[in-house]
Amino acid sequence: MGIQQPVNSGFGRTSEPQEVLDGIDLSGKVAIVTGGYSGIGVETVRGLAGAGATVIVPARDHAKAVGNLSDVVGDVTIMAMDLADLATVRAFAAEFMAQHDRLDLLINNAGIMACPLTRLDQGGGPGWEQQFGVNHLGHFALAQALMPLLVKTADQPDSDVRVVALSSTGHKLSDIRWDDPHWESGEYDKWKAYGQAKTADALFAVGMNTRLAEHGGRAFSVHPGGIMTPLQRHLDTEEMTALGWMNEDGELSEQAAKMFKSVTQGASTTLWAATSPALKDRGGEYCEDCDIAQLADPENRSRYNKVQPYAVDEDNAQRLWAMSEEMVAAV
Repeated sequence: MGIQQPVNSGFGRTSEPQEVLDGIDLSGKVAIVTGGYSGIGVETVRGLAGAGATVIVPARDHAKAVGNLSDVVGDVTIMAMDLADLATVRAFAAEFMAQHDRLDLLINNAGIMACPLTRLDQGGGPGWEQQFGVNHLGHFALAQALMPLLVKTADQPDSDVRVVALSSTGHKLSDIRWDDPHWESGEYDKWKAYGQAKTADALFAVGMNTRLAEHGGRAFSVHPGGIMTPLQRHLDTEEMTALGWMNEDGELSEQAAKMFKSVTQGASTTLWAATSPALKDRGGEYCEDCDIAQLADPENRSRYNKVQPYAVDEDNAQRLWAMSEEMVAAV
Protein backbone atom coordinates (compact mmCIF):
# COMPACT_ATOMS: atom_id res chain seq x y z
CA MET A 1 0.00 0.00 0.00
CA GLY A 2 1.36 3.41 -0.96
CA ILE A 3 2.18 6.11 1.56
CA GLN A 4 -0.65 8.44 2.61
CA GLN A 5 -3.48 6.13 1.60
CA PRO A 6 -6.54 6.82 3.81
CA VAL A 7 -7.95 3.83 5.69
CA ASN A 8 -11.56 5.07 5.48
CA SER A 9 -11.78 5.08 9.26
CA GLY A 10 -15.45 5.95 9.47
CA PHE A 11 -14.59 9.04 11.49
CA GLY A 12 -14.19 12.60 10.27
CA ARG A 13 -13.67 16.29 10.96
CA THR A 14 -16.33 16.55 13.67
CA SER A 15 -15.73 13.21 15.42
CA GLU A 16 -15.49 13.53 19.20
CA PRO A 17 -12.92 11.79 21.45
CA GLN A 18 -15.50 9.43 22.95
CA GLU A 19 -16.36 8.20 19.44
CA VAL A 20 -12.79 7.37 18.40
CA LEU A 21 -12.07 5.80 21.81
CA ASP A 22 -15.22 3.69 21.89
CA GLY A 23 -14.15 0.13 22.76
CA ILE A 24 -10.50 1.12 23.36
CA ASP A 25 -9.05 -0.16 26.65
CA LEU A 26 -5.75 1.40 27.71
CA SER A 27 -5.59 -0.21 31.16
CA GLY A 28 -1.97 -0.89 32.12
CA LYS A 29 -0.64 1.46 29.43
CA VAL A 30 1.54 4.46 30.24
CA ALA A 31 1.37 7.69 28.23
CA ILE A 32 3.24 11.01 28.19
CA VAL A 33 1.44 14.06 26.76
CA THR A 34 3.54 17.22 26.39
CA GLY A 35 1.48 20.39 26.59
CA GLY A 36 -1.18 18.24 28.21
CA TYR A 37 -2.44 21.08 30.37
CA SER A 38 -3.53 23.52 27.67
CA GLY A 39 -6.03 23.53 24.80
CA ILE A 40 -6.41 20.23 23.00
CA GLY A 41 -3.72 18.75 25.25
CA VAL A 42 -6.16 18.70 28.19
CA GLU A 43 -8.72 16.84 26.05
CA THR A 44 -6.04 14.39 24.91
CA VAL A 45 -5.15 13.65 28.53
CA ARG A 46 -8.84 13.37 29.43
CA GLY A 47 -9.40 10.85 26.63
CA LEU A 48 -6.38 8.67 27.43
CA ALA A 49 -6.97 8.70 31.20
CA GLY A 50 -10.66 7.99 30.65
CA ALA A 51 -9.73 4.90 28.60
CA GLY A 52 -7.63 3.62 31.52
CA ALA A 53 -4.10 4.83 30.75
CA THR A 54 -1.68 6.20 33.33
CA VAL A 55 -0.89 9.67 31.94
CA ILE A 56 2.13 11.81 32.78
CA VAL A 57 1.99 15.50 31.86
CA PRO A 58 5.34 17.34 31.76
CA ALA A 59 4.76 20.96 32.75
CA ARG A 60 6.70 24.19 32.84
CA ASP A 61 4.00 25.78 35.03
CA HIS A 62 2.97 23.29 37.73
CA ALA A 63 0.23 25.42 39.29
CA LYS A 64 -1.42 26.09 35.92
CA ALA A 65 -1.27 22.37 35.09
CA VAL A 66 -2.92 21.45 38.39
CA GLY A 67 -5.72 23.96 37.77
CA ASN A 68 -6.35 23.03 34.13
CA LEU A 69 -6.37 19.29 34.82
CA SER A 70 -8.43 19.47 38.03
CA ASP A 71 -11.59 18.05 36.42
CA VAL A 72 -9.85 15.21 34.54
CA VAL A 73 -10.82 11.82 35.94
CA GLY A 74 -8.18 9.09 36.05
CA ASP A 75 -4.53 8.46 36.82
CA VAL A 76 -2.77 11.71 35.87
CA THR A 77 0.59 12.89 37.23
CA ILE A 78 2.30 16.23 36.59
CA MET A 79 6.10 16.38 36.40
CA ALA A 80 8.46 19.30 35.78
CA MET A 81 9.89 19.95 32.31
CA ASP A 82 10.50 22.86 29.92
CA LEU A 83 10.98 21.96 26.24
CA ALA A 84 13.08 25.10 25.78
CA ASP A 85 15.63 23.82 28.33
CA LEU A 86 17.21 20.49 27.39
CA ALA A 87 18.64 19.98 30.88
CA THR A 88 15.07 19.78 32.21
CA VAL A 89 14.03 17.54 29.29
CA ARG A 90 16.77 15.06 30.11
CA ALA A 91 16.08 15.26 33.84
CA PHE A 92 12.39 14.55 33.20
CA ALA A 93 13.23 11.54 31.03
CA ALA A 94 15.62 10.13 33.64
CA GLU A 95 13.09 10.59 36.45
CA PHE A 96 10.29 9.10 34.35
CA MET A 97 12.35 6.03 33.48
CA ALA A 98 13.29 5.56 37.12
CA GLN A 99 9.59 5.49 38.04
CA HIS A 100 8.10 3.53 35.11
CA ASP A 101 9.06 0.27 33.46
CA ARG A 102 7.15 0.95 30.23
CA LEU A 103 6.09 3.73 27.86
CA ASP A 104 3.32 2.90 25.42
CA LEU A 105 2.35 6.33 24.10
CA LEU A 106 4.44 9.46 23.62
CA ILE A 107 2.27 12.36 22.44
CA ASN A 108 4.35 15.38 21.39
CA ASN A 109 1.47 17.83 21.67
CA ALA A 110 3.08 21.02 23.04
CA GLY A 111 3.81 23.85 20.66
CA ILE A 112 4.14 27.57 20.06
CA MET A 113 3.01 29.48 16.97
CA ALA A 114 4.01 32.61 15.10
CA CYS A 115 5.91 34.23 17.95
CA PRO A 116 8.38 37.08 17.50
CA LEU A 117 12.00 36.07 16.90
CA THR A 118 13.30 34.65 20.16
CA ARG A 119 16.51 32.71 20.62
CA LEU A 120 17.03 29.86 23.04
CA ASP A 121 20.44 30.04 24.66
CA GLN A 122 21.85 26.57 24.16
CA GLY A 123 25.47 27.54 24.75
CA GLY A 124 27.65 28.83 21.93
CA GLY A 125 26.44 30.39 18.67
CA PRO A 126 23.49 32.77 18.37
CA GLY A 127 21.05 30.24 19.86
CA TRP A 128 18.17 28.22 18.41
CA GLU A 129 15.18 29.91 16.82
CA GLN A 130 12.45 29.31 19.40
CA GLN A 131 9.74 27.70 17.26
CA PHE A 132 12.14 25.15 15.76
CA GLY A 133 13.78 24.72 19.16
CA VAL A 134 10.61 24.09 21.18
CA ASN A 135 8.30 22.46 18.62
CA HIS A 136 10.93 20.16 17.14
CA LEU A 137 14.29 19.99 18.91
CA GLY A 138 12.92 19.85 22.48
CA HIS A 139 10.62 16.99 21.48
CA PHE A 140 13.44 15.33 19.54
CA ALA A 141 15.66 15.39 22.64
CA LEU A 142 12.81 14.02 24.75
CA ALA A 143 12.15 11.14 22.34
CA GLN A 144 15.87 10.41 22.09
CA ALA A 145 16.18 10.18 25.87
CA LEU A 146 13.09 7.96 26.15
CA MET A 147 13.99 5.73 23.19
CA PRO A 148 15.40 2.86 25.29
CA LEU A 149 12.11 2.54 27.17
CA LEU A 150 10.00 2.90 24.01
CA VAL A 151 11.99 0.09 22.39
CA LYS A 152 11.89 -2.09 25.51
CA THR A 153 8.09 -1.70 25.65
CA ALA A 154 7.67 -2.28 21.92
CA ASP A 155 9.66 -5.51 22.17
CA GLN A 156 7.14 -6.95 24.63
CA PRO A 157 4.45 -9.27 23.25
CA ASP A 158 1.06 -7.67 22.51
CA SER A 159 2.44 -4.14 22.96
CA ASP A 160 1.29 -1.29 20.72
CA VAL A 161 3.83 1.48 21.18
CA ARG A 162 3.02 4.67 19.31
CA VAL A 163 4.58 8.10 19.09
CA VAL A 164 2.34 10.92 17.84
CA ALA A 165 3.81 14.27 16.81
CA LEU A 166 1.49 17.23 16.33
CA SER A 167 2.18 18.88 13.02
CA SER A 168 -0.18 21.29 11.25
CA THR A 169 -1.43 22.33 7.84
CA GLY A 170 1.02 25.15 8.58
CA HIS A 171 3.74 22.80 7.29
CA LYS A 172 2.74 24.06 3.82
CA LEU A 173 4.28 27.44 4.66
CA SER A 174 7.85 26.15 4.58
CA ASP A 175 10.04 23.13 3.98
CA ILE A 176 13.09 22.78 6.25
CA ARG A 177 15.50 25.66 5.73
CA TRP A 178 18.40 23.23 5.45
CA ASP A 179 21.11 25.88 5.21
CA ASP A 180 19.70 28.22 7.85
CA PRO A 181 17.13 26.56 10.13
CA HIS A 182 17.69 29.07 12.93
CA TRP A 183 17.29 32.22 10.83
CA GLU A 184 20.82 33.45 11.35
CA SER A 185 20.65 35.47 8.13
CA GLY A 186 17.90 37.29 6.27
CA GLU A 187 14.71 38.79 7.64
CA TYR A 188 12.81 36.61 10.10
CA ASP A 189 9.33 35.49 9.04
CA LYS A 190 7.40 34.14 12.02
CA TRP A 191 4.93 32.23 9.85
CA LYS A 192 7.60 30.56 7.72
CA ALA A 193 9.42 29.70 10.94
CA TYR A 194 6.24 28.09 12.23
CA GLY A 195 5.85 26.24 8.93
CA GLN A 196 9.38 24.90 9.13
CA ALA A 197 8.80 23.67 12.69
CA LYS A 198 5.59 21.87 11.69
CA THR A 199 7.31 20.26 8.68
CA ALA A 200 10.00 19.13 11.13
CA ASP A 201 7.34 17.56 13.37
CA ALA A 202 5.96 15.57 10.40
CA LEU A 203 9.44 14.45 9.33
CA PHE A 204 10.27 13.50 12.92
CA ALA A 205 7.37 11.02 12.81
CA VAL A 206 8.76 9.48 9.63
CA GLY A 207 12.22 9.13 11.18
CA MET A 208 10.86 7.83 14.48
CA ASN A 209 8.69 5.28 12.68
CA THR A 210 11.73 3.93 10.83
CA ARG A 211 13.45 3.36 14.17
CA LEU A 212 10.47 1.88 15.99
CA ALA A 213 9.09 -0.30 13.19
CA GLU A 214 11.72 -3.02 13.59
CA HIS A 215 10.46 -3.45 17.18
CA GLY A 216 6.78 -3.35 16.24
CA GLY A 217 6.22 0.26 17.29
CA ARG A 218 5.06 3.06 15.02
CA ALA A 219 4.86 6.84 14.79
CA PHE A 220 2.45 9.26 13.13
CA SER A 221 2.11 13.01 12.71
CA VAL A 222 -1.22 14.77 13.10
CA HIS A 223 -2.87 17.96 11.89
CA PRO A 224 -5.47 18.55 14.61
CA GLY A 225 -7.47 21.07 12.56
CA GLY A 226 -8.16 24.75 13.08
CA ILE A 227 -9.09 25.38 16.71
CA MET A 228 -9.12 28.51 18.89
CA THR A 229 -6.77 27.67 21.76
CA PRO A 230 -3.96 29.41 23.71
CA LEU A 231 -1.74 28.59 20.69
CA GLN A 232 -2.95 31.91 19.25
CA ARG A 233 -1.62 33.90 22.20
CA HIS A 234 1.02 35.68 20.10
CA LEU A 235 -1.57 36.99 17.61
CA ASP A 236 -3.62 40.12 18.21
CA THR A 237 -7.21 40.59 17.00
CA GLU A 238 -6.04 42.73 14.08
CA GLU A 239 -3.80 39.97 12.75
CA MET A 240 -6.43 37.26 13.26
CA THR A 241 -8.90 39.49 11.38
CA ALA A 242 -6.39 39.85 8.52
CA LEU A 243 -6.03 36.06 8.46
CA GLY A 244 -9.80 35.74 8.14
CA TRP A 245 -10.18 34.00 11.51
CA MET A 246 -12.05 36.82 13.24
CA ASN A 247 -14.41 39.67 12.48
CA GLU A 248 -13.39 43.17 13.50
CA ASP A 249 -15.56 42.86 16.61
CA GLY A 250 -13.38 39.98 17.81
CA GLU A 251 -15.91 37.23 17.03
CA LEU A 252 -15.05 34.10 15.02
CA SER A 253 -15.56 34.87 11.31
CA GLU A 254 -18.19 33.03 9.29
CA GLN A 255 -15.45 31.28 7.28
CA ALA A 256 -13.59 30.23 10.43
CA ALA A 257 -16.78 29.07 12.13
CA LYS A 258 -17.36 26.68 9.22
CA MET A 259 -13.80 25.36 9.27
CA PHE A 260 -12.76 25.46 12.90
CA LYS A 261 -13.26 22.55 15.28
CA SER A 262 -14.19 22.59 18.93
CA VAL A 263 -11.34 21.95 21.38
CA THR A 264 -12.60 18.41 22.02
CA GLN A 265 -12.81 17.66 18.29
CA GLY A 266 -9.28 19.02 17.98
CA ALA A 267 -8.00 16.16 20.17
CA SER A 268 -9.75 13.41 18.21
CA THR A 269 -7.18 12.87 15.44
CA THR A 270 -4.39 12.60 18.02
CA LEU A 271 -6.38 10.04 20.00
CA TRP A 272 -7.25 8.15 16.83
CA ALA A 273 -3.60 8.01 15.70
CA ALA A 274 -2.54 6.87 19.19
CA THR A 275 -5.06 4.05 19.53
CA SER A 276 -6.82 3.01 16.32
CA PRO A 277 -6.57 -0.70 15.44
CA ALA A 278 -6.85 0.38 11.78
CA LEU A 279 -3.25 1.69 11.99
CA LYS A 280 -1.57 -1.50 13.22
CA ASP A 281 0.21 -2.07 9.91
CA ARG A 282 0.82 1.58 9.04
CA GLY A 283 3.32 4.15 10.23
CA GLY A 284 5.23 7.33 9.49
CA GLU A 285 2.18 8.96 7.97
CA TYR A 286 0.51 12.34 8.42
CA CYS A 287 -3.08 12.20 9.66
CA GLU A 288 -5.98 14.66 9.60
CA ASP A 289 -9.70 14.44 10.40
CA CYS A 290 -9.27 11.01 12.04
CA ASP A 291 -7.76 9.34 8.98
CA ILE A 292 -4.51 9.24 7.04
CA ALA A 293 -4.29 12.34 4.87
CA GLN A 294 -3.85 12.18 1.12
CA LEU A 295 -0.65 13.35 -0.51
CA ALA A 296 -0.99 16.81 -2.04
CA ASP A 297 -0.06 17.55 -5.62
CA PRO A 298 3.07 19.71 -5.27
CA GLU A 299 1.88 21.92 -8.12
CA ASN A 300 -1.65 22.39 -6.76
CA ARG A 301 -1.36 23.22 -3.09
CA SER A 302 -4.44 22.64 -1.02
CA ARG A 303 -4.14 25.14 1.83
CA TYR A 304 -6.15 23.41 4.52
CA ASN A 305 -5.87 19.69 3.85
CA LYS A 306 -3.57 16.98 2.47
CA VAL A 307 0.18 16.81 3.10
CA GLN A 308 3.04 18.15 1.01
CA PRO A 309 5.39 15.40 -0.23
CA TYR A 310 8.45 17.08 1.34
CA ALA A 311 6.92 16.68 4.83
CA VAL A 312 6.69 12.88 4.61
CA ASP A 313 9.81 12.19 2.52
CA GLU A 314 12.04 9.45 3.94
CA ASP A 315 15.31 11.05 2.74
CA ASN A 316 14.32 14.41 4.23
CA ALA A 317 13.43 12.65 7.48
CA GLN A 318 16.81 10.96 7.79
CA ARG A 319 18.61 14.20 6.91
CA LEU A 320 16.65 16.09 9.57
CA TRP A 321 17.27 13.32 12.12
CA ALA A 322 21.04 13.52 11.59
CA MET A 323 20.98 17.33 11.76
CA SER A 324 18.87 17.29 14.92
CA GLU A 325 21.12 14.72 16.61
CA GLU A 326 24.07 17.01 16.00
CA MET A 327 22.29 20.08 17.36
CA VAL A 328 20.97 18.32 20.46
CA ALA A 329 24.31 16.60 21.18
CA ALA A 330 26.03 19.98 21.31
CA VAL A 331 23.87 21.08 24.28
